[in-house]
Amino acid sequence: MNASAFVMVHLTYFRMGIAGCALLSGLVLNGLTAWWLLRLVSRNAPPLYREYRYWAIGAAVLIVLLTAAGGGYLTYLGLKDPQRLPDALSVIVATFMLALPFAVSLAARRAAGIGGIFPVDEPAGKERTPRRSGGSLRSRT
Repeated sequence: MNASAFVMVHLTYFRMGIAGCALLSGLVLNGLTAWWLLRLVSRNAPPLYREYRYWAIGAAVLIVLLTAAGGGYLTYLGLKDPQRLPDALSVIVATFMLALPFAVSLAARRAAGIGGIFPVDEPAGKERTPRRSGGSLRSRT
């Protein structure tokens, strides 16, 4: 018996596992993207972020949970009929769940003026000054 036949025989059990993996993947990928976006907003608009910090974090958590749960549930639904695999719903949901964090990151980078996916060196004379890394002027002894 090969692996695909084994999966088809036990599809109901694999269906739960695959949906769980889709849920976990959505939580991780979308969570990391949301965390990066919150950091970007806190750096680019500190007063606004300080005022609406709890609202922004709450909205980010809600969006991450809803998209991950939706992706897991739709993946579960897409694997219900062994005669129609690969199901179009599963393929579309998987593509959307993988593309969503990249699309949000790319759009946020463009909106923040950071650029595209790959960093590009600034032209001569336009380099950014390096930030201090959280240290104070006093030295610790």
